[in-house]
Amino acid sequence: MSLADNTAVDKPLQSTNGHGGPVSALPSTEQAATEVWILNAVQAKIGTPDVVKVARGMSHFGEHALGWVGIAAAGWLVDKPRRRQWAGVAVGAVGAHAASIVIKRVVRRPRPNDPSVQVNVSTPSKLSFPSSHATSTTAAAVLLGRLTGLPLPAVLVPPMLLSRVVLGVHYPSDVLAGSALGAASAAVVLAAEKRLDDRHRKSFGS
Repeated sequence: MSLADNTAVDKPLQSTNGHGGPVSALPSTEQAATEVWILNAVQAKIGTPDVVKVARGMSHFGEHALGWVGIAAAGWLVDKPRRRQWAGVAVGAVGAHAASIVIKRVVRRPRPNDPSVQVNVSTPSKLSFPSSHATSTTAAAVLLGRLTGLPLPAVLVPPMLLSRVVLGVHYPSDVLAGSALGAASAAVVLAAEKRLDDRHRKSFGS
């Protein structure tokens, strides 16, 4: 979801296909129909009131990556020897979120609006691709997993991705793309941390 993108959805970005015809950034009609079918199936299968309630809570936690920033801040306060790594979690989550916003504004894919899809939570943005919740959650989970040694990506990422579909605010491709972007963002942070560690070792001759 976007931090500030509350404007109406513009026409999708288009380019020329080399023959004078437009190439839309939006999926084909067939792909969209398939994704709506998946949305309907997921909501029919597990979209119970209790599940929707939990999904809403996850939505609020992940809004603008603030929940992950809060966890990183708590770790930074209590785990002084690894403050840089905890700061990296916050940077990774926020950076991933920011990257998703940029892509959203380029692609400008509207959120699911098929009458058969039940929307179970309000959103501050009308744009859908990629899912910012999926992006920041994946980045945070990878970095937290590396920091704690726990398999957090496997524990945290699938529920968040599924929750966005249950709530009817994202297509499956939105959450998958968001997760891939989040993993890439985490990889950038980890690479930067490795360079800092290498530089530190060279500086101190160890």
